[in-house]
Amino acid sequence: MFERFASWGTRWSGSTTAFILASASIVLWLVTGPMFHWSDTWQLVANTVTTVITFLMVFLIQRTQNKDSLAMQLKLNEVVAAIEGASNRLISVEDLSEEDLRTLHTHYSKLAEMAKEHRLTDSHSIEEAEARHEDKKERRNQHPRVK
Repeated sequence: MFERFASWGTRWSGSTTAFILASASIVLWLVTGPMFHWSDTWQLVANTVTTVITFLMVFLIQRTQNKDSLAMQLKLNEVVAAIEGASNRLISVEDLSEEDLRTLHTHYSKLAEMAKEHRLTDSHSIEEAEARHEDKKERRNQHPRVK
């Protein structure tokens, strides 16, 4: 039940109706200012209402981002799992520790450096890239260019 309510709240809060209602509330607040002589209570009511709404929206936004992030990760995992030659070590990479992520980043940085010498699309994994890199170096050494 909460999930349905949260999904509805997320959809509604991003709607044109919600924007118009929020804009109308601001106009109403400004119009009533002179009637309440711009009192501290008048300002406090507006501040309290907007603070409560903002507080609740933070949780709705975070929930939506978590759900979207998980869905995106699952889609990416499916792509990695489906592509032959792709490194399966990247499936669920978001669950690795920061140290493991830094290690993978180092490996892929090395791959990027090697790719600067060749077409990036020639390699699908670090191991394959290293093997291709070594093969290319050996071929260059066996057949030096004539100048």
